[in-house]
Amino acid sequence: MGDNKGQTSRLRSFRDSVKKITKRLSEGDADMIHKNDEHAREVDKLRVQIQSMEEEIRRLYQSRYQLDQANKQNEKLVSTLQEAKAQIEALRAEVEKLTAPPSTYAIFSSMNADGTGNVYVSGRKMKISLHPSIKGSELRKGQEVILNEALNVIEVKGFDSQGEVVRLKDVLEGGRALVTLHFDEEKVAELGDPLLVERLSVGDHLLYDPRSGYVIEKLPKSEAEELVLEEVPDVDYEHIGGLQKELEQVRDAVELPFLHPHLFSEYKLSAPKGVLLYGPPGCGKTLIAKAVANSIAKKLGHLAGKEIRSYFLHVKGPELLNKYVGESERQVREVFKKAKERAEDGHPVIVFFDEMDALFRTRGSGISSDVESTIVPQFLSEIDGVERLRNVIVIGASNRQDLIDPAVLRAGRLDVKVRVGRPDAAAARDIFSKYVSKDLPFAADELERHGGDRQALVERLTTLTVEAMYAANEENKFIEVTYANGEKEVLYFKDFASGALIEGIVSRAKKFAVKRVIAQEGTGIRSDDLVRAIREEFKEHEDLPNTTNPDDWAKVAGKKGEKIIHIRTISGGPTESRQIETITTGHYL
Repeated sequence: MGDNKGQTSRLRSFRDSVKKITKRLSEGDADMIHKNDEHAREVDKLRVQIQSMEEEIRRLYQSRYQLDQANKQNEKLVSTLQEAKAQIEALRAEVEKLTAPPSTYAIFSSMNADGTGNVYVSGRKMKISLHPSIKGSELRKGQEVILNEALNVIEVKGFDSQGEVVRLKDVLEGGRALVTLHFDEEKVAELGDPLLVERLSVGDHLLYDPRSGYVIEKLPKSEAEELVLEEVPDVDYEHIGGLQKELEQVRDAVELPFLHPHLFSEYKLSAPKGVLLYGPPGCGKTLIAKAVANSIAKKLGHLAGKEIRSYFLHVKGPELLNKYVGESERQVREVFKKAKERAEDGHPVIVFFDEMDALFRTRGSGISSDVESTIVPQFLSEIDGVERLRNVIVIGASNRQDLIDPAVLRAGRLDVKVRVGRPDAAAARDIFSKYVSKDLPFAADELERHGGDRQALVERLTTLTVEAMYAANEENKFIEVTYANGEKEVLYFKDFASGALIEGIVSRAKKFAVKRVIAQEGTGIRSDDLVRAIREEFKEHEDLPNTTNPDDWAKVAGKKGEKIIHIRTISGGPTESRQIETITTGHYL
């Protein structure tokens, strides 16, 4: 750049000289021109120099442009080289990672006084050192750590999430546990730090790491626990209608031993071990069991002056059945083991077996399997085995008590047997009062006819509905049955009434009223709604008796007596006979 400035200044001085000479010539200094030819030659020489300098300047400008282009190219090359260097470094790191030897996972066990640690590596216990950045006080038993080639801890991980499922048999001293593996093999395992703060119970499922011998996690409830509902029901005796006699029998059998144990001891009277509630479906067997559990908790709490919790273990019978041999028996054992654990602290425990005939069927009556031949003995050994059931009472419910094994029903096991039959007219009135209450919205004209007295209206609606249900007229004829001895009998809908049926009638009537409100055709429940609900409810049941075996249907429905061989429906249509094929019970039960 300095050279360019010098050339420019020289060019400017030459131009000035030329201008001066030209000026002199223009002024007519002729004699000077003649005298100084040399000056003319000098001017020509200067012109040549000027031209060469201008050419030099053009070359310099071109060189400057090329230099700028070279600088830009150089910057691009530098950037490319830097990117290539970064890629080479990344590839070198990747190569080092791929060629590095594998790291070993281990399970931390404990720390030593000299700052070293103990770990389990594939079942071997090893003493190792820790990386300076890892504090031994922060390591937890059963935790995974990573070892380098020298088998020193370089990284700390969490707890392993996979392993074998074992069952806790007992908790031992020193942070150990006795667990049961497959095929009832027993093993002593160490408790990982997460389990040291857990509340463990016998029978819990735990996650076991066979490489280290640690159990590190408490697993969700077992199959039997999933089938058992522990919640205390919120059903009171006031919620049950028409079963005063049955309730009294159950309360005498279940509540008295819990509420007055000193009297039972004084009179050397043993508390019953179990109660069987049997009868047709929908008549309140499950409700009774729930109400008993709730009542015991409240009354014991009142006597003790504090809240007492009772446990209601609702076992859904058919779901305990398992296709694998021995599984159903194991789950029965788990149910009773759980009941005993809950009862250890003096809490009353009710074990309610719903659909009892599905589990404890008469031995030898099975066709496809003999599962009942082992489930029944297991139940019997639990209910009256060497270990006495304290604060535990068994309540069973069944629609077919005739299918239950006689050994289950004998005295000393299910001592009290309560038949929960179908409601008569008086019981039906009581049941209706639970569902038709005076706080419901009634039609205005219905209230006017009773002077605005809601209680009088409720009683009138209840009376009207019960009379319509229990009337022995042509409209209420249901079926005609033929017995094996040739006798015939006409059965009415009232012969198949139940609490569930009454609840369905009231719910249907309420639905009619709701639909009227939606259609803007009036508000409130009317007497016609209840009568219409009865007719529609009965109509839905017309085809139900037409089963493959009428006698078995009759037993489920609660009819006793002579064997039924033929059924003829006579309600809601033509009275045409439908002959039913007679099949003996043993062929398929």
